[in-house]
Amino acid sequence: MLRIWRAFGLQPWRTENFKISPDPLLIDKIRDVVGLYLAPPANAAVFAVDEKP
Repeated sequence: MLRIWRAFGLQPWRTENFKISPDPLLIDKIRDVVGLYLAPPANAAVFAVDEKP
């Protein structure tokens, strides 16, 4: 877990509540989303949806 936090510069201990997904594809999904923000394709639109249980 600490390896993932360091790789993405996450500091969950600085928030009151933090949950990490058990999704085995989480790292791949994070890379896809971060890649869109860092190098968006021309005329791209990025929408973020927060799912709450």
